[in-house]
Amino acid sequence: MDILAKAEAYIFNLFKYKLSAEYIYHDYLHTLRVVTALKELIKGENIPETEAEQLLLAGWFHDSGYIYGSSNHEEKSRDLFLDFIREHDIRNIDTDTVSRLILATKCNHEPYDLLEKCMKDADFYHFTLENYGDLCSLLKEEFETVANKEIPDLEWCRENINVLTKKQYYYTDYAKANWQPKKEKTIFRLRENFEKLQSNKKSTNKELKEKKLEKLERPERGIDTLFRVTLNNHTQLSAIADSKANILLSVNSIIISISLTAIIPKLDNPSNAHLIIPTFLLLFFSVVTIVFTIMATKPKVSSNTITKEDIQSHKANILFFGNFHQLALQDFNEAMNDLMKDRGYLYDTLIKDLYYLGLVLNKKYKMLSISYTVFMIGIIVSVSAFCLAFIKI
Repeated sequence: MDILAKAEAYIFNLFKYKLSAEYIYHDYLHTLRVVTALKELIKGENIPETEAEQLLLAGWFHDSGYIYGSSNHEEKSRDLFLDFIREHDIRNIDTDTVSRLILATKCNHEPYDLLEKCMKDADFYHFTLENYGDLCSLLKEEFETVANKEIPDLEWCRENINVLTKKQYYYTDYAKANWQPKKEKTIFRLRENFEKLQSNKKSTNKELKEKKLEKLERPERGIDTLFRVTLNNHTQLSAIADSKANILLSVNSIIISISLTAIIPKLDNPSNAHLIIPTFLLLFFSVVTIVFTIMATKPKVSSNTITKEDIQSHKANILFFGNFHQLALQDFNEAMNDLMKDRGYLYDTLIKDLYYLGLVLNKKYKMLSISYTVFMIGIIVSVSAFCLAFIKI
């Protein structure tokens, strides 16, 4: 595996297991967009292979420091890159250049060579995308969550226009020729949205009161965070259980393979008759362990038929794929809209989803506990049987 593939796998796992749920924009997908943009710039600017590798490494690591928070994340990203290099004992990389490129993504840094210009341009590649509005909404929500402060839409839109028109510029010739026109379209859409927000601001006092009441009825941030963190923890526990099950399956599969190929063929020899019982004890316990492990990880999808009436009467959990996959798209769309409008129904559904996820985890861990117990007893009994067999010889 080359260094770029190792870096990609390292960053993917880093964000998967260590990035806070608060950071919904500065995540692996953002990093992947930056790396994709760098590949386009490398081709467009005809950058040599060695420098291209340095750029892509910097791209993979440039926001990795967000696992420790947004403050001074560039320096933390550089430190994570250096730790990665030391951990994998990589010697043919110019770490000083890659570190400099990571630090070049600081907001107020002015690039002075082509590589730094590529890093700056790639970090703002999302300004050219058609779904910039969606990405911008994610960034706004991330800012609000981290700062624990709501930002008015009009103020946010104004600041975005200010950044795109006065603070951010593309530096490379390729970006100026190919990305700037797309960025101009984004600015045009932002200005249209800004005018629409200004128009909405001039609504009547009655409308303002209704909006305030609606805002008061929205789910509180603390409750949202509680569900997000709890569901995320349960998901990680499920992943840990699957990992433990995979270890048991691998170990016992190896034991069975070795027994079938190396030991059992020799048992027909009278001189090895004393090994028959220990060998079959070992195989028996390995098979039982595998059976319980498979039962622990075997997926189970509900076969109950969910009707539109069940959804309307709030009897079914439409957040569970085993239920909503039976619905037509239109019915599912209506059910989700009803769910988002009704605060009580929303919380009840989330609680129900969390409860049933807990039941699944309980069953999974119980079966895993039995599997490990059987495996432990089997190893002790089998080894003891082998020892007794040799002693009696």
